[in-house]
Amino acid sequence: MGQVGLAGAFAGLSLFNNTTAVTFDPSVSSLLARTGDGALTTLGTTNAGGSIQSGCAINDIFYFAGSFSSIGNTSMSASNIASYTPSSGVFTALGSNGPNGPIYSLYCDVSTSQLWVGGYFTSPGSSVAIWDTKSNSWSAPPFKGFIGDGGEVFSITSNASENSLFFTGSFLTSFAANATALNNTNNPNIPYSPGATPFSSSLVPVPLEGAEILGQPSSSDPQFSNISNILCPAGPDGPDNTWLAANGNGAVITIRDFSSINAYGVRLGNTFQSGFGTTTFSVTSIPDNTVQTLSYVNPSTGQNMTCTTTCPLSTDSSILYQDFIFTAPVTLTGIQITLSGWTGEAPGLHMLQLLSSGAFASSNGNLKSCFSPNPSNTTSTGQWTMKDAVTNIPATLQTVQVSTVAAGTSPSQAPSFTWQPYVSASGQYDVYLVIPGCADFQDCPLRTSVQVTVFPGGGTQPWVSTVSQQVQSDTTTLVYSGPIVPSSTNFVTTVSMTLANNPEGTGQDGEYELVAGDVALVLTSASVTSAAGSGSFGSNATGNSQHGFGFFEWPLDSSASIDSTGTIPNTSETSLDMISIGLYNALGATTSTTTSITAVAQHPSGTVYLGGNFQLISGSTNGVSNFVAFKSGSFISPPNNGLNGPVTSFVLIGNELYGKLQGVAIYNVSSNSWKAMGAGVNGVVNSLALANGQIVVAGNFTEALNSSAAGVPASGLATWNVGTGSWVNSGGFVVGNMTFIGNGTLPASGQKQTQFVAGNVRTMAEYGSSGLVMLSSGGSTGPVVTPMGIQLTSSVANVSSPATVTKRHPHVPPYHLPPPAPGPAVLAGAFWTNISTSHQVAIIGGNFSFSSSSTTSSAVAIYDPVASSISALTGAQINGVVRAVYVDQKQQLFVGGEFNLTGTSASGLALYDLSAQQWDTSSMQPLQPSAGSSVVVRSITSSMYKSDAVIVAGSFAQGSVSCQAICLFDTTLNQWSTLGSGIKGDISSVSYAGNNQETLIAAGSITLDGSTTNVAQYNFANSTWAAIGNSAEIPGPVTAVTVNNGNSSSIFAAGRTNDGSSPFMMFWDGISWSSVGSSLQGTTNISQLLMVPLLNTHSANSIIESDRMLMITGALSDSSFGSASSVLFDGSSFIPYMATVTAQGAFGSISSLFYSLANFSFTQQQFLATGIVILISIAIAAGVVFLLALIGILWTLLSRRDDRVAKYNASDDDDDDNSVQHRPSSLLEHINAATRTTILGAPGSLHMVSAEKDEAARKATTAEPDPFGPDGSNYLRAETPSDAVVGTMAAEEEFTRPAHARYSFDGMGEGELPLTAGLEVEVLDDRDAAWWYTRNPQTGQEGVVPAAYLY
Repeated sequence: MGQVGLAGAFAGLSLFNNTTAVTFDPSVSSLLARTGDGALTTLGTTNAGGSIQSGCAINDIFYFAGSFSSIGNTSMSASNIASYTPSSGVFTALGSNGPNGPIYSLYCDVSTSQLWVGGYFTSPGSSVAIWDTKSNSWSAPPFKGFIGDGGEVFSITSNASENSLFFTGSFLTSFAANATALNNTNNPNIPYSPGATPFSSSLVPVPLEGAEILGQPSSSDPQFSNISNILCPAGPDGPDNTWLAANGNGAVITIRDFSSINAYGVRLGNTFQSGFGTTTFSVTSIPDNTVQTLSYVNPSTGQNMTCTTTCPLSTDSSILYQDFIFTAPVTLTGIQITLSGWTGEAPGLHMLQLLSSGAFASSNGNLKSCFSPNPSNTTSTGQWTMKDAVTNIPATLQTVQVSTVAAGTSPSQAPSFTWQPYVSASGQYDVYLVIPGCADFQDCPLRTSVQVTVFPGGGTQPWVSTVSQQVQSDTTTLVYSGPIVPSSTNFVTTVSMTLANNPEGTGQDGEYELVAGDVALVLTSASVTSAAGSGSFGSNATGNSQHGFGFFEWPLDSSASIDSTGTIPNTSETSLDMISIGLYNALGATTSTTTSITAVAQHPSGTVYLGGNFQLISGSTNGVSNFVAFKSGSFISPPNNGLNGPVTSFVLIGNELYGKLQGVAIYNVSSNSWKAMGAGVNGVVNSLALANGQIVVAGNFTEALNSSAAGVPASGLATWNVGTGSWVNSGGFVVGNMTFIGNGTLPASGQKQTQFVAGNVRTMAEYGSSGLVMLSSGGSTGPVVTPMGIQLTSSVANVSSPATVTKRHPHVPPYHLPPPAPGPAVLAGAFWTNISTSHQVAIIGGNFSFSSSSTTSSAVAIYDPVASSISALTGAQINGVVRAVYVDQKQQLFVGGEFNLTGTSASGLALYDLSAQQWDTSSMQPLQPSAGSSVVVRSITSSMYKSDAVIVAGSFAQGSVSCQAICLFDTTLNQWSTLGSGIKGDISSVSYAGNNQETLIAAGSITLDGSTTNVAQYNFANSTWAAIGNSAEIPGPVTAVTVNNGNSSSIFAAGRTNDGSSPFMMFWDGISWSSVGSSLQGTTNISQLLMVPLLNTHSANSIIESDRMLMITGALSDSSFGSASSVLFDGSSFIPYMATVTAQGAFGSISSLFYSLANFSFTQQQFLATGIVILISIAIAAGVVFLLALIGILWTLLSRRDDRVAKYNASDDDDDDNSVQHRPSSLLEHINAATRTTILGAPGSLHMVSAEKDEAARKATTAEPDPFGPDGSNYLRAETPSDAVVGTMAAEEEFTRPAHARYSFDGMGEGELPLTAGLEVEVLDDRDAAWWYTRNPQTGQEGVVPAAYLY
């Protein structure tokens, strides 16, 4: 089957049927279905003023909601929510006691078959309700709902694990603030021992893996001689988990870390190996060599005790370890433990740990502490480098991180550093920031002040302080004092540092330096309550509750029943409910009905992103607007302090968060930065959804904007390809304010995701494409329409256009040009097989521009449907409009129109060598304009009669040979010549008649021998022009003409009247012209006429035979069908065929249908006529499903004999040559002959007469019956070598000639002949420009091959 392209000035196209609607009532909300390829169909509409805001699917049912009272084509009553079943096309209302107000959000819980509903209503729940699809009943949620402020729920989404729901909106919550002690027992994160206290078990051990550790003297037994084994023993007391001293000796264990450590004590576990054990010990700090006083709990009595030089270590095997605490935290670099007393042979230990002051985090790497699930951690933004700082402890170094920042940089853009110390248990802590002195660094002029934010957790708000780093010597600065309450086992306290809002000093050379040292947490008390609140914001607790705003988390597996309109108990409070409390405080405890959280998404890392309409005025995120992140228990300021417009929805894909703002943008989670989606859209976005690797955006806009090119038309619906990072064709086309886009049921494996779209639609089309679609077979109910995968835009440059009315000659009537096609418009096309890729591509021309390889080109392009790519012709660029393209047998591309070719003298016509990929500016003399006008080429064609010539027609002159309006270019001699004595005027359309196209039919506004005519014929054989009929019978200039199957007595012509007021369509029957388009209305403009035969028949009449129809394209209007862009005419009535619309929502137009012979659908033994093959694609492309009885499969080219009508004078033509009409090639006869031979075997004896138009012609002509004619009335005669089976075999050789294969050709298609480079073949028929019928003399196999592959 050949490729078929449909070109025009449109942004959307629909196959016409009885329900096709182009325009809609924008006061209603329309629900549309969108296929995986983007095609749109209308499902139903709401009442006037209704709206659809949300939707989701459970199983095979789609639920949608908003604000409406009826839905569907039958206006079924439905209160704000309904369902649609795609399989049956039925709308259904959901009960009678549903939400009594507008609905803004739906969440479909497929696992429970429940539909969660959020909005603004009071029943059945307060702004939240649940529809159970199994019981078909409504209920309130288990938490009753929300009130306060706006009392609205704008979104319901799941968390990253899909085990809880997030509710956001404009509402208030209240959480209980009961004073419950959280840490009155030993820390559950470490093994229990009676020798520890809640306080000591809360101290995180210092990792000592990198320290120098010596135990002397050591046992000679290798299973007990490794002192490192007792730092964090991997198993119980025993070999490889215990250290023993040498027999008969005390021991000294020395630990040196050579870095500053804040320590609060030691943890010792005795060994209970037989004959070994420690009874007394002492601890000396290094480097001050001070024997520390220790406090401990007597495991036997529970009393607090102290000791110094002879501290007892229990020998009770039930005591796993004992904690010994210093009187105060000590800064040291190491310790020495002297084991002075023992039992049995020698002392020993099973466990030894140095306890920190509470917790810690280093800026330069952290090791995992014993018993901790994770080590402390740090994160940073910006560039940080390491420096070594001298501490106040001799022989030690402390490594810090430093970063420079330009003076004047805002804190949100400055580098930041965050410590995440592992905190093992709740308690009262003092948090210190260690600041190395600038004197040792010699960087004092660079130092400034920093803002430090501590998030302690437990409902306590962040503590924000400004700290000066302009210190001469090492300093520890208190940055927080109060409770730290982990809200979960993986809770991480955060300490963040960035540039202060008002930095100290002026910096040096325009820069500041920020220094990140260590963070130390000093435990002051293990007693803390959940209601404790402190920090720079203070507590928002009122009485026994804390307030929250705009966010609520509900675990889906929760069986609790609470009232969230009242006070929420602690037992139902989740860790992320801190978001709600934090928002309330950050809003300054002042909210309003306009403040809202409308979007939320959780990254798999746990970070929660919130968007909406808000401005935070308190705390560390002071000044943040509309977008904020909640990470590790604290709010994180986003880039640029948020966004300058409201956010209404999110889609999270990997590390990219797609946000619906005033337009759309992408936030990268990893880099904490925003980037544009191209340049966004030029309006408001209302909804977005992910499907098939694309983000589909719905809203009120007209263009999707690219960063480096003109905008892409996208009126209400735009599609972003996630993989390529670019705007792409949306598939369907819609103009309106779209309010919702959402996914339907999950597709089956290998299928694409379908979607639903809703909004106030003004215009819609099934397919969206900027000026070009490709048509093919395979659809279940019609053709497969493939929109061009590239978006064209309006042309960037144009040459001056002729006036709407031109006058070329005093005797030529005014020529009324069709209205100029608004860009983007594709006006012409031709197919060409690209040898380098073996792809058949479409070369298109028109009024458009496009971007390719970061370059903008215009007017002509090469579109590859296989790769969905577009490329420009290399070299000079066309400036203007292209109206005709043609590829000849020499791979030369003729480009015609109204343009200049930059840097050349070409005007209106240019020649491009497709093989060399360059413009040929020397082979063809340029055309010249007629007086007072510019060159306009409207038609470029060729005739089989003159295979080495190209016919160029339009409005121009050729100075070298003095031809006007139509000239012949010899492609062998590269010379222009006049057709006969020439004509004057303007030519708009050219067609051919005769069996070998020996007659040219030209139409337009023509002066011939001083007389005005609008349709004239030129005979190549005798080089003469003649008017066709009485010119007075045609009411005006002609814009389109076609010949019925080569029959010069059956011609159709269309145009506009001389005054330009009305369209017309005329029929020439060989005697006179008659009107056949009287019902066409005044706005009609016809661009192309094309006769297309049918497989099935219609009622015959005197104008068009029963086996064909006339296809009319353009911008058409008729009282019977309204507006269309293509119709079929059967001789008596118009049948609407396709409708198109422009990007602005106006009616569009189709300029031309063009096709190729690239893929044939016939076999070597049983061929299907090539003409049939071509129009199979046209017919299926047409998709007039409701006319299947009339229009089955179309073919463009017929093989007919004696297609004559009354008064047809056969003597005007050669009897033999005209007995069979060839269009476009006698290749058709080859194929038909092969078909007849295969099926019939030999000519039959049955003779029938023709049933064509004229009785006399039927009586004068007899022929063999053609079984392929729809009514048995068609006659075919073999005139080619393959027809010799019907005539004589001896005649075959007379018609063959040898040729050789230039390239190899796989010949995989049906009816194709394989070639290898250099193979000699016999050419049986070479009269088709693209494909030749050949034979391999070695095998006898016959088939078609690309003409360009032979020489």
